[in-house]
Amino acid sequence: MVSPSALTIPPVFILSTGRCGSTMVSNILNGHPQVLSLSEFISYIGIRSLSRRRPSGDWMWDRYSRQRPRTRLMLRARYEELLYPLDDPNARYTQDDVPPILCATLPHLTERYEELYDELGPVVRSQPKQPPADHFRHLFAWLCEQFGCCTWAERSGGSLLFASRLLLEFPEARVIHVFRDGRETAISMSRHYLFRLVAANMLAMRSYGFDAMKSLARGKHWERLSFWLEPLAMVLLKPERLPYDRLTLPYFGTLWSAMIERGDRMLDRLPSERLLNLKFEDVQMEPDVQIRRLIRFIDPALEDEAWLREASAIPRPTPSKFDHLEAAERDALTEACRLGLERLGYAL
Repeated sequence: MVSPSALTIPPVFILSTGRCGSTMVSNILNGHPQVLSLSEFISYIGIRSLSRRRPSGDWMWDRYSRQRPRTRLMLRARYEELLYPLDDPNARYTQDDVPPILCATLPHLTERYEELYDELGPVVRSQPKQPPADHFRHLFAWLCEQFGCCTWAERSGGSLLFASRLLLEFPEARVIHVFRDGRETAISMSRHYLFRLVAANMLAMRSYGFDAMKSLARGKHWERLSFWLEPLAMVLLKPERLPYDRLTLPYFGTLWSAMIERGDRMLDRLPSERLLNLKFEDVQMEPDVQIRRLIRFIDPALEDEAWLREASAIPRPTPSKFDHLEAAERDALTEACRLGLERLGYAL
């Protein structure tokens, strides 16, 4: 198995609030012949996979191959990033047993995802006891070897929620921070099952005396708290009983702004050579320029004109939903997003 140190270019995490164009960036990189684009790996596996100190390869394979409550919730919602064809009568797995790593990560890489899954099991299980991040590194390096890639870029929706933990575990990684006008992002969040679930959980936690929104924006120990909050919420807060009726557009604006505030505090500590800020609207307006910036940030040697031409056709103009709101709704949502908008330089 190839050693992670054999990869010649430092890896990348594509971080975002979600609902802001990070999937587009993942798809752009997926077409590059030398970049392994890992889509929704952390989302489906769960950040709690990093909680064990020195797990065995067998333990890690169990995380990759067996569903847990988080994965089941995502599957119940038919999360749009689900790439495994559950409706195909010839599919090996069903919604009840599809392995987390097969939900999106492997189908994103190849059409022979089930064969790849079978090949991967012995590779993962043969690994010695070591920190989970080292298991991830070896998995990603093995996949790079299979696909002829020299680096990897992982993207999971809403990754700013657990970004500090990722960068702690992967100090060699660099960051592409993808963001979009928070008002448009908040509207998209409000119509998305998983973000509605997250927001409703945060509201419900108030009844237990915990202000999750404040902790997210300013708390120093959000990642540590979130490690036990997720399983605790699964026990205490039944999804069907959450206060969805109390969710408003401004509340999603506040959630977006809290994520941006936390992300800005964290990313501000990175040296400039480890951070690329990528504005969704800029990629739409000048895709060739921004995608060239993107690949040069990963490594200038990866510039590929044929890939650039194909990748520049991926971004598409997106009509504004914010402009169609009533004036009072626009004002309330703008106020809720104010701190995040100001941090990112958007006009109010």
